[in-house]
Amino acid sequence: MRSFVGHILPFLVLVVFAASCSTTRVLQDGEYRLAKNKVNVEDKTFNKSTAKLDSYVKQKTTPWSPFLYVYNWSNGKGKGWDKFVQKIGIAPVVYDADQVEVSEKNIATRLEYLGYFDSQVEASVEVHKRRVYVTYNVDLGEQIPIRKFTWDVPEGQFEEDFNRDTAKITIKPGSMLSENAVNIESERSSAVLRDKGYYGFTNDQYFFEADTLGHKDYADLHMSIRKYKRDETEADSQPLCPRYIDKVTISHPAGLKFRESVLRNMNTIHPGDLYSETAVSNTYSRLGALRVFNNVGIEMTPVDTNLVNCDITLSQSKLQGFKVNLEASVNSTGLFGVSPQLSYYHKNIFHGGEWLNLSFMGNFQFKFTKASVRSNEFGVSAGLSFPKFLGLPYSCFKGPNVPRTDVNLSYNYQNRPEYERNIISASYGYNASYKRFFYQIYPLQLSIVRLSHLDEEFYKALSNDPFMRNAYSNHFDFGAGANFYFTTNTDSNPQTSFCYSRLQLSHAGNLLSAFNKLMKQDSDGNRTVWNIPYAQYARAELTLGGALRFGTDNGQAIAVRLVAGAGYPYGNSTSLPFERSFYAGGASSLRGWQARSVGPGLSQMDSTFVIPNQTGDIKLEANFEYRFKLVWKLEGAAFVDAGNVWNFHDSGETEYPSAIASCPFLESIAVNWGVGLRVNLNFIVLRLDWGMKLHDPARGESAWVYPKDWVKRNGYAVHFGVGYPF
Repeated sequence: MRSFVGHILPFLVLVVFAASCSTTRVLQDGEYRLAKNKVNVEDKTFNKSTAKLDSYVKQKTTPWSPFLYVYNWSNGKGKGWDKFVQKIGIAPVVYDADQVEVSEKNIATRLEYLGYFDSQVEASVEVHKRRVYVTYNVDLGEQIPIRKFTWDVPEGQFEEDFNRDTAKITIKPGSMLSENAVNIESERSSAVLRDKGYYGFTNDQYFFEADTLGHKDYADLHMSIRKYKRDETEADSQPLCPRYIDKVTISHPAGLKFRESVLRNMNTIHPGDLYSETAVSNTYSRLGALRVFNNVGIEMTPVDTNLVNCDITLSQSKLQGFKVNLEASVNSTGLFGVSPQLSYYHKNIFHGGEWLNLSFMGNFQFKFTKASVRSNEFGVSAGLSFPKFLGLPYSCFKGPNVPRTDVNLSYNYQNRPEYERNIISASYGYNASYKRFFYQIYPLQLSIVRLSHLDEEFYKALSNDPFMRNAYSNHFDFGAGANFYFTTNTDSNPQTSFCYSRLQLSHAGNLLSAFNKLMKQDSDGNRTVWNIPYAQYARAELTLGGALRFGTDNGQAIAVRLVAGAGYPYGNSTSLPFERSFYAGGASSLRGWQARSVGPGLSQMDSTFVIPNQTGDIKLEANFEYRFKLVWKLEGAAFVDAGNVWNFHDSGETEYPSAIASCPFLESIAVNWGVGLRVNLNFIVLRLDWGMKLHDPARGESAWVYPKDWVKRNGYAVHFGVGYPF
């Protein structure tokens, strides 16, 4: 308990200090801070989330933030210090009584739109220490049920097409009368008819009349569809008949070399076809997904009452370029790490929307004090993506997306104090997206791993630990994998609240195991391919995360991430291959540690490795970060990270177990906190994080790290990176 209090005390002091400050000190005489709005509806059957009444309150409050207090540190002189704290702080919202009356009317109007007629909205205002709390009390008005719903539409082909859809009409006897209900139905119905060839037909051609005369308890609703719009007269009438596509032209800049066959296959609008809004939307999506064109324009021109011409105009985007990424870190032991990456891309390498990606990466770790302590890693990869599902014709895919085919090849060389390793990898698969859902499926994944120049002491340690020996051995990895990703915001740097989930699955060795009887065995009894044991395992990793933005101009955010993963070896393997194992620590993980320096479990730092190389079969991690704007393009962050990696089986160490079943779970959780500085240039975010350890399982009984040790040896790590950590 004493250790716990010792770590929490500084935070309690900070909270008490913040609470002792005022959020109203800068207000003038007679001014009050609007602290809270609340819309209160007594009827529990009312769906407030659907009605969104809160958004109709005119004057918004500012969510609580420590920067409300910062703004009030003003000295009243209007310059210098005042300008600084007002720039980084959040100004209190000054209560405006006139806005309350406007809000009452807004809410009542919204309720009438939803079908609650003659609703009463009355605000009550409470004042407490120059803070105002406004509650909008809502007395819902009466709803009027629809007794009978009838319609009349123009005769002929239009009437036949309309009648085929009547089973899906959303307004039925017993439904409640509302402007919202008739708008929903007219938008739905008009979209269906436009998809049946009625180009130019809109929901403005729906007219509704509600008859309540002679009876106040219900209404008879009549809908009529006319040949003119609501802001027109009968003299403006146009024939309602389906149109067909006459001519289709596709044009792009003359200097852009692009195969016409690909454009024709991506286009879903064809001469002779019935006009379809879905076909137009699908063509937009499919041509835009090529990423070769930064604008896709589709224009329909009526030829006569039955035909329209289609003109598709494409403008060229930037076809090639470079991307640079860099991560760097240093910890209190003097270990430096730098991970640069340079990528080149071309989005039209063979003039048919084929994407080429070439990537060069490095990972260098070293200590300036000891020239012999260093680790070098170099890698090169090439990926080629084709805008079709190789093996199947385009005609198999009717929707807005055509799966792409990916072929990847990479080579990686690692030179560590303990060994040298060469990895050759290849994969073949497909990727596609639908709205905000993305997936990659790789039916073929292959890698060959060879180790050489093993250090004598390291080799001896491998002999004593069968699990480590199998992880650090030559092996042949042949299997399949898949990645699934969903996000509510597809922007590269989202400026609004969002959430996402990612699931990664892979397995290896199952197909090869069917041919075990035909394979040779090595001295350990493992089946081999080209005299190399093949790996057999299953692996899964799930990530859930998101960010909640709030405050002025969405300038603040709370970001969270949860990661859970596990890999299990079986059959021809007793341990996961090293490159498939999990690790924690680093610029985007537990930021109080460098990469691969945490765990597994309660394990001490493995002295077998001169540079940290701790891995495990299981990973659990949680990250929390509060982000806020400072000045100019600068942003600040405060974060907490927690997690670790574990093994399924212990290595034999009883005092410091690594297996998840052998470790007291809470004692084996590594925790750090920290602060960060970011430069947000919109197109790129540069990040500097300083993470300090709070709980280090490797310290045994002294696992809690006191504030006095946060800046001492083995107490912190500093990371530089590009982009947010999650």
